[in-house]
Amino acid sequence: MPGTRSSGLLALGGIALAAVLTVVGHLEVNDNLNPWSLTVSDFAVSDRGGVIDTAMAVLAAATLVLLPALRRAGAGRLAGALLVAWSAGLMAAAVVPTNEPGLPMDAAAYVHRYASVVAFLALPVAGWLLARRLGGRAAGWVRGLVLTSLVLAAAMVWSAYPGDRLLIGLAERLLILAEVALLAVVAGILVRREIGEVAVPRLRDHPHLTELAVPARQREVTPARGA
Repeated sequence: MPGTRSSGLLALGGIALAAVLTVVGHLEVNDNLNPWSLTVSDFAVSDRGGVIDTAMAVLAAATLVLLPALRRAGAGRLAGALLVAWSAGLMAAAVVPTNEPGLPMDAAAYVHRYASVVAFLALPVAGWLLARRLGGRAAGWVRGLVLTSLVLAAAMVWSAYPGDRLLIGLAERLLILAEVALLAVVAGILVRREIGEVAVPRLRDHPHLTELAVPARQREVTPARGA
């Protein structure tokens, strides 16, 4: 389906642009910020409305571009809703800033934190559900990235609470890398039209194709007994 491939290509372009903007955002910040101990949000708040916030918005938009194509491919409503939750979480985190590093958290910082938590958890679950629609290596890659994301999310939670923020910046960046890679794999599958029902219409949606699915020898008319 041309529309499906176009959606996949557009999403891949958005993902690539978001990645470039994030790298630029890290290069342009104050040298006193440590990427190992500070989160991406800590970098973004030092440049409100800058390239990192823009990168989050672009990534959210790239995800939404995939939704119609995934629906056509037979993805369930729950997977679509989780992808919307991921996009909404990214947009909220981009619009509502966290607090400056070292300052006590205010209401906006809590909104930012829990919007990020929703996003980080929604995408892996959506990926696991989408993997059921894939075949071969594609499903394996998606499931592997889902499990990697969940392990890294657990490491980030440990660092944020009992770990006294030890290497929280590293854990978060690895988590983001795994989740963006997951999204890119899904988009790449749509480009290659490897989701089972993208290329093959569902018979229940096209009754006139049912006959074609029956082997020719079974469609032969059996002579009436005694004829």
